[in-house]
Amino acid sequence: MRRLAAGLVTLGLLLGFAAPAQAATAQTATAQDYTPVEIVHQEVLAVGPYELTVGFSTWPVRAQQSLDFTFEPTGGIDRFTGTLVVASPSGEEINARRPPGLQGLPRHPRQPDVWGLDVFALEEPGDWTFTLGLDGDQGPATATMTVPVLEQPGPPLGLSWLISTVPLFVIVGLLAVAVVGGGRQPVRTP
Repeated sequence: MRRLAAGLVTLGLLLGFAAPAQAATAQTATAQDYTPVEIVHQEVLAVGPYELTVGFSTWPVRAQQSLDFTFEPTGGIDRFTGTLVVASPSGEEINARRPPGLQGLPRHPRQPDVWGLDVFALEEPGDWTFTLGLDGDQGPATATMTVPVLEQPGPPLGLSWLISTVPLFVIVGLLAVAVVGGGRQPVRTP
């Protein structure tokens, strides 16, 4: 009887924690499918004879923090082809999440009238270099933009992982108690 009770309590706890998390994930995914990009900071960059507006969904930018970038040349993206090379503070070029086979800048998935990066994070603090290229009616041109990235928000990653795994340890402990302590009890007769 004890084993059954412990098993039911454990199952109830698992379902109690899993159901709200699953519901929140489903609501977030549905909302993100249709939410337009909210730009809170813009910088205008002269790329040769062209003008390019770079938008950020979060400002200031912090390391490990996901945000959206938008790139919109004056006159729209249909008149141009664009390229982007992103370099970390150490000088290492990183993949700017281009879909396979795409050589230029991708359209932003939630705002297809501009180029952009959706839910993109810069890994380390320091000055990141964005080298943007445009090719239009007046020929190709490039420009470089420095994006300052601050320290990662919140507690250190190790502490965050430790705190987030506490519920897992509690559940494993409850299961261990249920398995070890739930053996057959001798029947006592008066």
